[in-house]
Amino acid sequence: MRILVATGGAAHSDTAVRLGAHIAAITDSPPPTLLTVIRRESDRVQGQTILALAQALLAMHAPSGAAPSPTRLRTGSPAEEIVAEAREGGYDLLLIGERPGHGLIKRLIGPTAARIIAHLPCPVLIARRDAIPLRRFLLCEGWRDPLLLNRLAAQLAPLMHTAAELTLLHVMSQMAAAPGVPGWELRADAAELMQKHTREGTLLEQDLAALQGLVPRIQPKVRHGLVVDEILDEASSGSYDLIVIGAHQGGVGWERLLLDDVAQQIMSQADRSVLVV
Repeated sequence: MRILVATGGAAHSDTAVRLGAHIAAITDSPPPTLLTVIRRESDRVQGQTILALAQALLAMHAPSGAAPSPTRLRTGSPAEEIVAEAREGGYDLLLIGERPGHGLIKRLIGPTAARIIAHLPCPVLIARRDAIPLRRFLLCEGWRDPLLLNRLAAQLAPLMHTAAELTLLHVMSQMAAAPGVPGWELRADAAELMQKHTREGTLLEQDLAALQGLVPRIQPKVRHGLVVDEILDEASSGSYDLIVIGAHQGGVGWERLLLDDVAQQIMSQADRSVLVV
């Protein structure tokens, strides 16, 4: 995979650098490209210093004998330049750190990260904490994005192959249930839904078939309640290293706003790394 790590030199950027080095090593990928963005040309020396320090940090966590990481220095708006570099360079994965916040700010994804996600030039990993190695993945599948699994297989197969196990999670909400759905389905687990060949059970089976060969061990799981609350509770209680969600593409009106809000809340409130595909 071709990996791009955006860094501003702060501690949260260092988390992204370390995780980028780890992912490159476990996927047998070339050294990540390090990118920093300066606001004006007069900041060039500062930008070069940031890149040099990031190179040194990455080298500390790279395999012995690995080639030096290439660097890129761009001038302008951070979000716009990061998106432009990711697109122009044809990268498979972009890693960014997130500045810690407090109170309400902590519950809102940072403006730079939000703008990058909105344009999503490639899969974006928001790095939080040093969850190394990446062993347990939580894939949040709501069947609103039928291309999510295809994008995972096409763009991130080397990363998915490294996972020891993956939980395929679907949250059934009574508020969003289709008319006529029996009450027992809103309490059933994944095995029961698949055994009874319900709509959700059939979709789970299809997803499991699509994921075969991508991850060694896959566990389907269904939770019932509010979507965001259940995903965050599962992520925390299950001690997952990485949450994987789809970037909603398409949709109009209230549905687009609702789906975007769900993804926004997961990205903002999760206390661990989130991969947006």
